[in-house]
Amino acid sequence: MKQVTSRDNVFYRELIKLSSSARQRDKSMQTLLDGAHLLAAYLASGKHPEHLIVTEAGLSNPEISALLLQLPAIPLTQFDDALFAELSGLKTVSGILALISIPQSAMLPQHSRFALLLENIQDPGNLGSMMRSAAAAGCDSVFMSRGCADAWSPKVLRASMGGHFVLEVIENADLLNVTELFKGTVFATTLQAENSLYDSSLSGNIAFVIGNEGSGLSDEILSKAIAVTIPMPGKVESLNAAAATAVCLFEAARQRI
Repeated sequence: MKQVTSRDNVFYRELIKLSSSARQRDKSMQTLLDGAHLLAAYLASGKHPEHLIVTEAGLSNPEISALLLQLPAIPLTQFDDALFAELSGLKTVSGILALISIPQSAMLPQHSRFALLLENIQDPGNLGSMMRSAAAAGCDSVFMSRGCADAWSPKVLRASMGGHFVLEVIENADLLNVTELFKGTVFATTLQAENSLYDSSLSGNIAFVIGNEGSGLSDEILSKAIAVTIPMPGKVESLNAAAATAVCLFEAARQRI
């Protein structure tokens, strides 16, 4: 096991770029998983990391030790606490990071049965939460427009809590083309819709398209979808994008059981 204590270390400098730069992640097709939970979810998907980074405290953590025993052939490097903390960016360090290759999906819209389409979702926390809901509700794919946040950023990965690894993740998608190729019904939520989500049939091949947190969906995408509204008996004007996504996906999941 190698040990790194200097900020001038080449490997450390590469990882700093990777953790902070979407361009670097796109260039190298790599990203970092922070924490034992994400690493365990990644392993459960049948994949192995390229490199593991730990702290001294992490080595004595039973959960982390158990994961390391599963990966005896993976290169392992120990960073001192200060370097690891700068790389992680979390207030409480997890003790383990995993360098992984970003999976490339070959999923085509016409092969999806239950999809989530996201247009210009820019908040990483929202994007990760939506992906987590999609995974939990049984979606097979998430198509994201070019204006969405980087799906493989550390913030999105943390918010998704492993959802990435049970979904086909397609970035920079032409959503108009996706709606045309999708062999099912595409739904969109709007406050102005006359049809209720709960009165809609969601049991066949379906997709939900969700728009930007502030501006909502473009008119072009709305024209390709059946508009539905989420009934809100309480005294609020609307739900945020992540909450609306969860409501829609789990109503579909309920009907599909």
